[in-house]
Amino acid sequence: MKVLVCGSIGFGGLSEIREIQSLLRKEGFAVLDHISEKGMDYSGIEDFRDKKDLAQEIVNHDLDFVRKSDVIVALLNRPSYGTAIEIFVAKELGKKVVFLSERQVPTPWPIAFSNSVVKTKKELISTLRELKKAIL
Repeated sequence: MKVLVCGSIGFGGLSEIREIQSLLRKEGFAVLDHISEKGMDYSGIEDFRDKKDLAQEIVNHDLDFVRKSDVIVALLNRPSYGTAIEIFVAKELGKKVVFLSERQVPTPWPIAFSNSVVKTKKELISTLRELKKAIL
C-alpha cells in the first residue's frame, strides 16, 4: 500500500509533512515523497503570480503522485488549497483519504471528502493498518 502525505507547503506545514512521512516509514508503510523528488520543495516561494509555468509543473507533479498512491493522508491543521484539490482528485480516482487534524476543524469540506477522520498519530497508524489489511 502506497501512502502519500499531503499538507500545506506554502503556508508553513513542510516540517509537519516530513514528521508524518518519517513516522509512517518507521511503522513500515511505503511512503511516496512528492516533495523530495525533482526538488519540489517550493516552501521558499512567497508569490506564484508570475510563475505560471512552475505552478503548472508542481501541480502536474503532485497530481501524478496522487494517481500513484493508494491512500492519501491529508494533514489539515492549517488551510491548503493544494491539499483540498488533491483530496478531491483522490476521491474521484477511488483512492482512500485519511484526514488527520489534532485541532478543531471549522469546515465540513475535508470531513465530507474523507474516508476516515483521525485526531492523533496513534489513530492514524491504527487506521492505516486497517486500510492496509483491506487493500491487500
